[in-house]
Amino acid sequence: MKIAGQLVGAVLGVGLGVVGAGVYLGPSRPLVAASNDRYGDYLMATGAVSLNPRVQTDGVWLLDYRQGKLLGSVIDRGSGKIVGFAEVDLVQEYAVAPRQDVHFMMVTGYITQGQSALYVAETTTGKFGVYTMGPGPNGQGVGIRRHDLTTFRAQPGAAQAAPPANAAAAAPLPVGN
Repeated sequence: MKIAGQLVGAVLGVGLGVVGAGVYLGPSRPLVAASNDRYGDYLMATGAVSLNPRVQTDGVWLLDYRQGKLLGSVIDRGSGKIVGFAEVDLVQEYAVAPRQDVHFMMVTGYITQGQSALYVAETTTGKFGVYTMGPGPNGQGVGIRRHDLTTFRAQPGAAQAAPPANAAAAAPLPVGN
């Protein structure tokens, strides 16, 4: 009986050793993280940017309420330096009136390996934009590309959308007392 217990212990030890070695020596997967924060009149978010498909680069987005600008940059992995900032004029982009009380929200999301998108919503105007960073003009520096700008709610005075084809089925049910 004592030999059987020792044999089971030895088999378990070898099995755990094989599993541990497999985990330690197995293929590594890159850690992908994105985060955002805000302070006063500034919002900041990070996400992957694909300037070169073979080299992963971290991008930094900064939304400056005071200037009405969306700034974007990447970190040069070789030197550890910021490459310079590209910018988008949000006052013009979102058709914000001067001194209008605006409320921006932004977050990054994963699009594909090594590339994130920035999603920006302005709650007062109801506008929503999608942006990415990539190589700048002539392949130099960094540039910001807008992919879409739409509204997420109907604007006052805007024409109502056409009712669905089966309007009766979509009509709200009456509420009884």
